Formats: sequence, C-alpha cells, structure tokens
Amino acid sequence: MQPLAGLLVLDFTTLLPGPLATLMLAEAGAEVIKVERRGGEDMRHFEPRFGDDSAAFAMLNRGKSNRSIDLKGLEARIQLKQLLEKADILVEQFRPGVMDRLGFGYQAVHAANPRLIYCSITGYGQAGPRSGDAGHDLNYIGNTGLLALQTGPADRPVVPPALVADIGGGTFPAVINILLALRERDRTGQGCHLDIAMTDAMFAFAWHALATGTATGAYPKSGEGLLTGGSPRYQLYPTKDGRVIACGALEDHFWQRFTKAIELDAWFIDDKRDPEATRAQVAKIIAARSADEWRPIFGMADCCTTVVVSLKDAMRDPHFIGRGLFDYKVENAAGDTMPALPLPIAQRFRDGVKVKRAPELDEE
Repeated sequence: MQPLAGLLVLDFTTLLPGPLATLMLAEAGAEVIKVERRGGEDMRHFEPRFGDDSAAFAMLNRGKSNRSIDLKGLEARIQLKQLLEKADILVEQFRPGVMDRLGFGYQAVHAANPRLIYCSITGYGQAGPRSGDAGHDLNYIGNTGLLALQTGPADRPVVPPALVADIGGGTFPAVINILLALRERDRTGQGCHLDIAMTDAMFAFAWHALATGTATGAYPKSGEGLLTGGSPRYQLYPTKDGRVIACGALEDHFWQRFTKAIELDAWFIDDKRDPEATRAQVAKIIAARSADEWRPIFGMADCCTTVVVSLKDAMRDPHFIGRGLFDYKVENAAGDTMPALPLPIAQRFRDGVKVKRAPELDEE
C-alpha cells in the first residue's frame, strides 16, 4: 500500500507551486480533488495545447479529479463543506484573507474538522508588511537578495531558467511540512495551519553568500560569489563551436585534474593570485576547441567538467532513460500521450500505473 493511500486532499491551488505539491501527494497515493472556478484555472489556458487543455496543466495535474465550483454559490458551498468535513489535507494558494472571505478560512474549517491539515502557500506569508503584495518567482528572488547574486551583464541581465521560489520555496516546503504535520497528527489527533511563504526559503538558497557576508561583512555582488561566477573553478566557458562547458572543479584535486587536462600554464593554476587572469586564460584555451573535442578529454580527466546539453538531448540520455524518469505518461481525451513530469518520489512509493490523465472540468 502506498504511504498516503486513504488520504483525501482538496487542492484549491493554481499555476505551479500548489499543483506540483499536490501532484507529489497524489503520486504517493493520496486522492486529490482539484477545486476550480467555473471555466477552470489559468493554467488550463496556457500554450502549447495537449488536447483540450494545456500541456503544462496536464503535466501538473496528472491523476487528480476535479470539482468545478462557484465558491460564492450557496449550493456549491454546501457541497464543498461536505468535502471539507472528511478531508485530511487542504492546500490553498490565494492571497491572505481570501479564503476567510469565502467562508473557508482556517478557523472556520478547523472548527468543523479539527484533524484537517490546512496548508496556505503565498509569496510573502500570512502576515507582515508585504503579505498582501502580488508577485511571481522573479519578484520573490529579487526581493530576497538571491537574484542580485547573479543577474548577468548590467546591459543584458539574464532571467534565471529555474523557478526557484515557486518550486524550492513553495512546492517542496509545502510537501515537507504537510508530511511533518501528518506525523504530528498521528501523535496528537489534531491538524494545523501551515503558513508557507515562498520568499522565506530563498535565504536558504543564498546560503554561501549569507555565510560569506555575515562572517566578513562583505556580501558578494553580482557575479562575485564563489558559486555565482567569481571563481574560474566554477564557471561557464564557451567553446569554439558556440557551445558551453560547465566547469565545477571546486575542490583542489578536481582543479588540478582540470588544469592538467587543458594544459594550463603553471602560473595560472594558483587562481588565488589573480582569479580574473586565470579565468581569462582558461576561457581562451576552451574557446580553441569544439565541445565534441573537449568531451572525451574531460571524461577521462574526471574533473567535474561537462558539456552543457539541451533539454531535448538530456531526455535522450541513456542514464536518465535507464533510471525510468520518462516511463510515466500523461494521456489526453484523444488517447495521445506525453511524458509525465519526472518527480522526486521514490519508485517504491508510487502505484506503478504508467499512464494517467489530467482531470477534465466538471469531472466527478
């Protein structure tokens, strides 16, 4: 039996953080009912399409069921109240106060179902000067100092490729704390209210810069940190054919192997002497050969240095295929399938059903 089998989750969330959290709960055996407004949540309408809904929606809501409800309508509220009385977990992603105004805030729901674990995911938390502010991932990492650690060139700032706040500050903390709350409920019989603020976790992602700044008083500026471009040992180097080498040779033994592999002049190996000079010299050497020429050299050197590959190529990698990352599928109403979103849920906790659908609106 799956670890979360028998648990009922009501999912009031939209877009990414909450839906991904409840997807993980569903994959571990929980029954997840996605509660949506009439017409469906915003993510259903995103491009590109996969059948009648968006591909992104299908990936994030695989295996869930749906209730399309007018939260302000009396009949729908009665139906929802009945669900809430037997639910184990509720996950919502509205701004603070919205669920209270709808009559389904924590205090009201707790009175009817004291065992309910009520998880609220917001950008800035349920209280505080910023609690009512609108925002998205870029705002959250920008307001916590994380984005300032590496913005790219001042004239061409770079938008990060990963939604760190949404997933690392919303999804993962929500899942972790829900599981902790379930363990606590096993002992006490009582549920609780979890206040998950996506911005809170961003300081954990800035751990090295925090350690440096608090210890020395000098906080790294954009591109200056050990892990954000300030070291030639942890750096991206363009190749002759316009591709990129990812060098992660931080430890000295890896650095020695790396510098030997590229035949770096001895003067530059001590990168403490002049880090920028070393970086420039390494860049010059890497730029003299193509990515395919460097690949076997770094493979033999075993020095934490690799060629950056595209997402399409990564999905063809025998390693990831062999680990079964793309074995699970999402199916649409027409019977078409696409790979399900790979999730960090151990295989032993999943049900083994390889093909599932995302819910259609008004599905019971």
